[in-house]
Amino acid sequence: MLKVYSFIAVFFLLVSCSRSVTRVDPSEQIDLSGRWNDTDSRMVADKMIYDLFDAASFKNYAKQLGRKPVIIVGSIRNKTSEHIDSDNYVKKIEMVVLNSAVAELVESDEFRDKLRVERTDQQAFASPETAKQFGKETGADLMLLGEMTSETDTYNKKRVVNYITTLFLTDIETNKRIWYGQQEIKKLVKN
Repeated sequence: MLKVYSFIAVFFLLVSCSRSVTRVDPSEQIDLSGRWNDTDSRMVADKMIYDLFDAASFKNYAKQLGRKPVIIVGSIRNKTSEHIDSDNYVKKIEMVVLNSAVAELVESDEFRDKLRVERTDQQAFASPETAKQFGKETGADLMLLGEMTSETDTYNKKRVVNYITTLFLTDIETNKRIWYGQQEIKKLVKN
């Protein structure tokens, strides 16, 4: 009889500790911890880039240039106390720029270096008709740089975190700042 009770106790223990996983739409907003998440990245990237493209200073720059400006997305530094994958955030921004009809995008330094290695290899191993030439890269007109910061206020079992993303769009040739944008997300977390 002791074995039966032991078996039942172990069975209920295993059943009660089981994990459930459900697939959800990637665009669905889910906040578990109150920390920065994929929804925040997507919202801020979309809002900031469209604000940039709607800015009079960007439109004037493009008009004076006489063509779509070429943008390279530089670093966006995470200065918050949380681990935020800024590379993932940069990729979201790059996707919005690439899919826009108002700007061109060139590769970041990480991927540009890989392309240069491939181009070098082609000089030795590809046929002359198909080998890609040096000196034909498209130079960026503008660089988008930025930082993410946060401010946290805690009292009793409540926490307010204000995430601030600041982006700067700068003319690479003149160092003239073309656009400056800031977006905030504030979260109230109750425990």
